[in-house]
Amino acid sequence: MSDTYDILISGGGLAGLTAAAAFGTAGFRVLCADPARPVTGRDEEGADLRSTALLQPARSLLEEAGVWPHLASYATPLQVMQMVDAGGADAQPRVTCAFDASDISDQPFGWNFPNWLLRRELIARLADLPNVSLRLGTGTTSLFTRSGGARVGLSDGSRVRAALVIAADGRASPMRAAAGIGATTTRYGQKALAFAVTHPIPHQNVSTEIHRTGGPFTLVPLPDHEGLPSSAVVWMERGPKAAELLNMAPDDFEAEMSARACYLFGPLKLASRRMIWPIISQQADRLTGERLALMAEAAHVVPPIGAQGLNMSLADLRALLDLARAHPEDPGTADVLDAYARARRSDIRLRVAGIDMLNRASMAGAPMLRDARALGLDALHRITPVRHGLMRMGLGAV
Repeated sequence: MSDTYDILISGGGLAGLTAAAAFGTAGFRVLCADPARPVTGRDEEGADLRSTALLQPARSLLEEAGVWPHLASYATPLQVMQMVDAGGADAQPRVTCAFDASDISDQPFGWNFPNWLLRRELIARLADLPNVSLRLGTGTTSLFTRSGGARVGLSDGSRVRAALVIAADGRASPMRAAAGIGATTTRYGQKALAFAVTHPIPHQNVSTEIHRTGGPFTLVPLPDHEGLPSSAVVWMERGPKAAELLNMAPDDFEAEMSARACYLFGPLKLASRRMIWPIISQQADRLTGERLALMAEAAHVVPPIGAQGLNMSLADLRALLDLARAHPEDPGTADVLDAYARARRSDIRLRVAGIDMLNRASMAGAPMLRDARALGLDALHRITPVRHGLMRMGLGAV
């Protein structure tokens, strides 16, 4: 006989684990399944060395889910977001624009965390919730739905029933595929390197995004590492260049990345191994199927620009959670799922299109296009109402 749950979450990444905490705290009986076992230590093999900036709207959701108390002592505030255009013949700043959160709020833009630490603390929170079951190391393999519920097959041979299945299982989502929902993918020929660095000049809680042909180079503040200021870096480049950088000897790599960062923080030193992944944009053709809701990278994928990735996923979660709370007797009805699609469709399309445009502008190599990018950035920063509007949009406020 199958186990029965209110919510089955396919995917135990950051979005899936947060969803399990949110629905579990709200009183639903939840199962979260993922084929991979979690890596929760910085130096463990397979650790996710990327970092995530959780923007202001995410904090209230994490507080409701009982997660924020686990995270607060590790949070690095992001008070200023600085954009630099260094698109001339040499890697030198041509235009520098600083967006200060104090212009629109008494709180920072958000708080930065290493991904491996987020995963560790989310799992710690789920251990406190007796109505949440974690099956990490067990994936979802099949989906059968009827109007009254869903039945999901798992890789351990078991089957479970749920009123609502949430696909938070990545850009190649098995639940999306099982439901016959397609996705439109844009490939840029880019890859991103992620790693941590130390540097002699303190970051002062400033996140810095340096734009130059190939893609942005972003430094996001981390707590000090071994007594030195530290930042998480995401470096986007065209594929062959990124592969070359990945395999470069550490000393050569440090010289290359310091120059690419315009020495804004002095010479950069590697403080972790390097990891690499391909950059795409992707949108699912539909956000829902019968008894199924897509969220996070199962629904949308964007390049790592402007801290939008996980924050878009948490906006999905907020919409689903509010609807489920309003219909606790059956959170997977067609009416609930239609309302979810209406709530999220336009915002997802707008943000995917906007980030696509920013990434293409950042990649531009022709001198005329580089100059247009620099002039546009300067103009957006100088016009106060436009600057404030962009800042609020980045936070998800408009």
